[in-house]
Amino acid sequence: MTGKLDIQEIIDSSPVSPLQTRILWLCFLVVAIDGFDTAVIGFLAPDIRSEWSASAAALTPLMMAGLIGLMVGSFVFGPLSDRLGRRPVLIATTGLFGLMCFLSGFSTSLEMLIGLRFLTGLGLGGAMPNAITLANEFSPAARRASLVTLMFCGFTVGMAAAGFIAAAIIPWLGWRAVLIIGGVVPLALVPILLLVLTESPRFLAIKGGGQSQIAAILARIAPDRVKGDADFYAVPAAASAPARQLFSARLIMGTLLLWVTFFMGLLVIFLVGNWLPLILTDMGAAPTTAKLVTTVFHLGGAVGAIVIGRQMDRRRPTKVLAAGYVAAAISVAAVSLAGGLLPLIALAVFAAGFFMSGGQVGLNAFASSFYPTSARATGVAFANGVGRSGSILGSMIGGALVALGWQSDAIFILLAVPALIAAMTIGSIRSGDAEAVRQPGAVAA
Repeated sequence: MTGKLDIQEIIDSSPVSPLQTRILWLCFLVVAIDGFDTAVIGFLAPDIRSEWSASAAALTPLMMAGLIGLMVGSFVFGPLSDRLGRRPVLIATTGLFGLMCFLSGFSTSLEMLIGLRFLTGLGLGGAMPNAITLANEFSPAARRASLVTLMFCGFTVGMAAAGFIAAAIIPWLGWRAVLIIGGVVPLALVPILLLVLTESPRFLAIKGGGQSQIAAILARIAPDRVKGDADFYAVPAAASAPARQLFSARLIMGTLLLWVTFFMGLLVIFLVGNWLPLILTDMGAAPTTAKLVTTVFHLGGAVGAIVIGRQMDRRRPTKVLAAGYVAAAISVAAVSLAGGLLPLIALAVFAAGFFMSGGQVGLNAFASSFYPTSARATGVAFANGVGRSGSILGSMIGGALVALGWQSDAIFILLAVPALIAAMTIGSIRSGDAEAVRQPGAVAA
């Protein structure tokens, strides 16, 4: 077969190959470990507070340090990936957060732990958007939302695993052992990524990669289509820098609405994830029970991500996400109606995770399809970077409310507000905004 072949058309018209499945699984593992290392500090907080006699106010910088690192890492490594490639940046950032998390396990003071958590966050902030981008660019359009959300639900699985592992290990080996595990696993994954992970053929085409390299990758996806002296192409990169493309006339409104949605969603998720163990402990729950109930929030997110992703492939994604955030607001507020009964709290927390955290996974999948290949990693990373400022604010608010002695009922009623704002902003993205990124010659979804 000769002539010019569209890379995306080949991927869209072919069954999901073993290569694509392998890429999705590797990205799943990266984001699962990312989720573990992001959430773990919230599960360790009661034990750190006990060992170092730290107040809630003193723990707030610890909660914020990793999130600030995440925000900085998103802004730095997203554009770098659109220049150097998804594969090298993903591998480098995975190694970075693994090493820093491992070293965190040997902290001798709260100040040292805060510094290492910031460095851990740098790597975490760079790894996640690159994994999302790579998964997107290897997924066929008809199943993209389902496959990307299925891959990204690894993040919520990792967050849930942090709770289970912390509850099991801390009584025997202490909280430092959990951080050491969180560092060893990604470091062990790095050589596997070096050997197996494949660069995006669309990125290679846009950056002028060798046709033989692109053909070798596509031959593993659609061997019946890739024969002879065919040339492969993707939608050409825009002339402007990736960051500037986010503010083009077609994308600026969608970009701003996405940023607000990310901000509000992560504010809720990280306030709940980081402070719920302490809130439940202060209510009289045993530390292990508090960790397990918080884990239910993340498990709900994993289940919700799969369900929401499938619905996004069948219906307009913005409507599905908006409905999910409304349900999340109701579920979060319902925690305040549980009357202190742990089974009812756990049920409401699961529902909140299903819609809130699951919806956030779907939002990442939507964002990765919203932007062109030439600015995709930057778009996803910047949206996550802005969202991380919401997670930082959530951690600050959580620390302040706990320190002020707010009742849990009032805290959860308050959290319904940002969930409703997220519903309004994602629902305000017009279908034309999303369709703009699918027009030939402009961008490729």
